[in-house]
Amino acid sequence: MSTSTRTRILEVAAALVRESPDGDISTRAVCEAAKVGAPALYRHFGDKEGLLSAVVDHGFERYLAAKRERGETTDAVEDLRQGWDSHVAFALDNRNLYRLMNSPAMRTPPAAALESHRILTGDLQRAAAQGRIRVAPELAAQMIMSANVGVALMLVSRPATFDDEVSHRVRDALYATVLTPEASPRTPPDAEVPTAAARLSALLRQQRGAGLSTAEAALMKEWLDRVANARSDG
Repeated sequence: MSTSTRTRILEVAAALVRESPDGDISTRAVCEAAKVGAPALYRHFGDKEGLLSAVVDHGFERYLAAKRERGETTDAVEDLRQGWDSHVAFALDNRNLYRLMNSPAMRTPPAAALESHRILTGDLQRAAAQGRIRVAPELAAQMIMSANVGVALMLVSRPATFDDEVSHRVRDALYATVLTPEASPRTPPDAEVPTAAARLSALLRQQRGAGLSTAEAALMKEWLDRVANARSDG
């Protein structure tokens, strides 16, 4: 009984968010539509923010399930490009839900946002192990996620001004900065140092320190990430 009540409240709230002109809903409207009292809603979700966070996770579960089912290919760079495009496509198909997920009113990031970031970081760690990124995976993930979310929000909020072409141009420009081209014998040695540092850091992480103590591995990672993330003075 408890589970069915929670599910009914969640599904009603998700429908109201989807149909709302601005994506905002009231707990009173949710209770009336779900035919439950306010105590039941607060017992299951704590408060309105808890309810909205659950709505976001409920909606994004389909998106995350598709990413999990996709699995990993041998081409981490292509996975990164597809990840950007699928993120934007989901935002356009779920405009109110996407606005809600990235609203300043959501003081605690929904679990879906955290998992999406972990998946992106995992793809970047694989790319780093292949020598394909210029900075540490964690910094690259922050750069890509902030740009991906920003572009998606512009497409959702201002469709008359921004379109898919803008998304592709921003994606390609950012990836040209973060990713390395295929290995070339003409690549100058000084340009290879950050990439080599990022790759070694990723490989050490995969090998769980490769014989180093926990403290030594942490220090080595700090040094390598500092070299990988250093900006060239040229």
